[in-house]
Amino acid sequence: MIEQIKSLRPKTAETASEETRIVAREETEKDEWQQSLRPKALSDYIGQPDMRRNLSVYIQAALSRGEALDHVLLYGPPGLGKTTMANIIANELGVNFRITSGPAIERPADLAAILSNLEEHDVLFIDEIHRLNRSVEEILYPAMEDFSLDIIMGKGPGARSYRINLPPFTLIGATTRAGALAAPLRDRFGIIFRMQFYGAEELEQIITRAARILEIPVEADGASEIARRARGTPRIANRLLKRVRDFAQVMGSGVITRDLAANALNALHVDSLGLDATDREVLRTIIDKFNGGPVGIDTIAAAVCEERTTIEDVCEPYLMQIGFLSRTPRGRVVTKAAYRHLGLEMEETGG
Repeated sequence: MIEQIKSLRPKTAETASEETRIVAREETEKDEWQQSLRPKALSDYIGQPDMRRNLSVYIQAALSRGEALDHVLLYGPPGLGKTTMANIIANELGVNFRITSGPAIERPADLAAILSNLEEHDVLFIDEIHRLNRSVEEILYPAMEDFSLDIIMGKGPGARSYRINLPPFTLIGATTRAGALAAPLRDRFGIIFRMQFYGAEELEQIITRAARILEIPVEADGASEIARRARGTPRIANRLLKRVRDFAQVMGSGVITRDLAANALNALHVDSLGLDATDREVLRTIIDKFNGGPVGIDTIAAAVCEERTTIEDVCEPYLMQIGFLSRTPRGRVVTKAAYRHLGLEMEETGG
């Protein structure tokens, strides 16, 4: 059966263009099924131990005082559980959970309508909060600080300003780019956490839990193999589990073993470190065409026929995280570790 899986492996990166996106961290409509896997309580949440411990203290303190939890900012790469953690906070507080996103709030009136409908101690979650319009963002300042809305009625000399009091609430903002937040907005968050990438052991626990919920038979070694290739991201780990399950049902006995998981993921062009065809193409292009670098990002994008943002947001973060790519003032450089992983000899340069 394993040989059958190997025979399904595409021969070129081009033929695997759709499959390579399986390791993209961004959420798509196809990921909606993962909502059923999200934990509902802090005790069920796996990973981020420091954040869980501190949040437990803050939540218990807020409940004991009968106050709204301080505003919370969660930042870090996509797929690490920011939305899940926001939902857990609301569940632990026992309040309503309202969710929206920065791009969805186009006008100050849209945000004013959302805020005026909040009940006492409710949690309002704004995903991609760094993408709020500046005019909308300014409405948030008094709402976060004083729990009030300043509304201007009319125009010109006859315009009047009205202040509407809001019930105390908790704003949870999520962003992949904390540096893009305006300082006045960032300073109004009393609790700020950076979401960390997950270790292999944590991802193995997440995969085992997801397999139990989805009723997928998986051996410990099989879960470990998937975790090793999941790029430190739960969203990717769950995606890989679902795809490997298909191979196990069709090509195996239905049980995910280490050998089956390894060969299934190889067929999907996800190698032993989680690199996909696009990652390897970027590295090989820098090595083969530019002697390993340094080379500019725009040149790389043109050479591999990819958008600059795809390379910067999808490929580079993970390649830099595992030490395969480095940024220098002159451009990107492939490291010795990447040469070794690709089975290539690194040419020594003089001088």
